[in-house]
Amino acid sequence: MAYTVEQIRGMTVGDIMRSDVLAAGADWPLETLADFLVDNSISGAPVTTQDGELVGVVSLTDIVRQSSMSNSHTDSGTHDVYLYELESHMSRDEIRVFHAQEDSTVRVSDIMTPMIFRVDPDTSLQEIAETMLKGRIHRVFVTEDGRLTGIVTALDMLQVIRDI
Repeated sequence: MAYTVEQIRGMTVGDIMRSDVLAAGADWPLETLADFLVDNSISGAPVTTQDGELVGVVSLTDIVRQSSMSNSHTDSGTHDVYLYELESHMSRDEIRVFHAQEDSTVRVSDIMTPMIFRVDPDTSLQEIAETMLKGRIHRVFVTEDGRLTGIVTALDMLQVIRDI
């Protein structure tokens, strides 16, 4: 579908969000998380508790950071590892090396980012684009009454731009 610039200016998150949100469990071991991300061809996901409460976000970057910290045996703090467009630069076999198997005691809740970028369905696309740019994030979560109802990713935004 082709959009005009004026149509895009009037669009909201609710117009492009996906409501079929795949979420990772906070109590999952890293191996389960890595399999989940690779099997679903996604680079990150919201993290929820067993009760469905949104508690964070986790991505392949977090797995890489954990793996590099485990392998370095140092306490040098947070590594600035950012993986943009991972799938366009690596094959599925190469991505599989991110499966963390060394330490089965590490859980998603140990490596996730607790900062959650939440938006309402009526938030404008310009607002979420600004949020994503300033926060250097790839996804925002749509919530209603505190409940996770959707997701908008950078790829969703690019599809709108493509259709201009």
